[in-house]
Amino acid sequence: MKKNYSIIPKLLAKDTRLARYALYSFARQYKAKRIDRRLYRGNAGKVALLYFRITPLCNLHCVMCGQRGDKGILKGKFAAEEAKTIVPVQRYKELIDEIKGHHPALYFWGGEPFMYPDFMELIQYAVKNKCLASVNTNGTFLAKHAEQIVRDEWPALFVSLDGFEDINDEIRGKGSYRRVVDGFAAINAEKKKQGKHLPHMGIVTTVSNKNYLYLDKLAEAAKNFGLSWHIINLGTYTNDKIVETHKKELREKLGVESRCLEAYNTGYNEGIDGDKFNIILEKIHAMKNGYPIITVPAINPKKITEYYANPEVVVRKNCPVPWSQANIDYNGNVHFCADYNEYKIGNIKENSFNEIFTGERAKKFRKELKNSPDGIFRGCLRCYQNMLFGERVIGY
Repeated sequence: MKKNYSIIPKLLAKDTRLARYALYSFARQYKAKRIDRRLYRGNAGKVALLYFRITPLCNLHCVMCGQRGDKGILKGKFAAEEAKTIVPVQRYKELIDEIKGHHPALYFWGGEPFMYPDFMELIQYAVKNKCLASVNTNGTFLAKHAEQIVRDEWPALFVSLDGFEDINDEIRGKGSYRRVVDGFAAINAEKKKQGKHLPHMGIVTTVSNKNYLYLDKLAEAAKNFGLSWHIINLGTYTNDKIVETHKKELREKLGVESRCLEAYNTGYNEGIDGDKFNIILEKIHAMKNGYPIITVPAINPKKITEYYANPEVVVRKNCPVPWSQANIDYNGNVHFCADYNEYKIGNIKENSFNEIFTGERAKKFRKELKNSPDGIFRGCLRCYQNMLFGERVIGY
């Protein structure tokens, strides 16, 4: 499978500004991996990538989702109560003013980010301040906001789509596929009408035992969506043993109780046949769609079955994320791991981001992570951030 930075040359041909930002971000990640993590101990350089889980609310219930899925932790009355704690838009604007000199990439997600009350205003502010703002969305609100998205020149949209119509709707909810396709059409129509080329749009597909044999049908259909990329995420999965080991590890090393990892112990990895899946992937990569199709992680095809059947096998190690990235939760809490937010290093309602990123709790996390076996906690074994940025284990 191709390396993840293979997306850069094709982006460069389409949009030199966006490609420069992407290349700068990759360079910062590489520095964090090769230099900062090794030399800075608990300290870190400038933040290169900042995630905003901006709301706990979502209008879909995707089965494998760690938030709203079968074992998700942000559902029903609990999510509704948590939504009362969201960060006001003015504080986010102040934060953008604070960190824009670092030139980090900004990545907004949720929940469903369009359900944040002042979302359009916030992205408009980020773009006006020349931030590379990208949005991960389920795509069901794109048609409604297409005119402003194009007018404000949002840089990038990452839209979740997990299969062709019937397969996708079984996973994500009835009618969701058609709403995404209509959203793409609305964005493309507005681009033509307004004479603009932004936003770049791509789809993100999470692999499960419900869709892996049919992803070529989605890739074929996507040729007509006006995309700039297609990311095939091999998925975040775990098992009982990893969950218990991770709980013990975090309790002893960081003094917190882990509850998030269990949400990914869903079984949707079970029974995936790596040989059959590789045939599908080869078919997809052979397509002439006019945009890059990459997998995260890029992995030896012979190891796909093992990736899913044995989540305890290490395929990426020495996670560099805490040395260059951070996640800001909907309630202002800051942590390093997007999906595992138990260990808080601070809150932006109380302190500046720089104070938090360079503070003692941040240093402690980095030291404990670095000193752990393989430079990861057990809950990191299939974590998306580690799969994307961690050091590739030989043979995988």
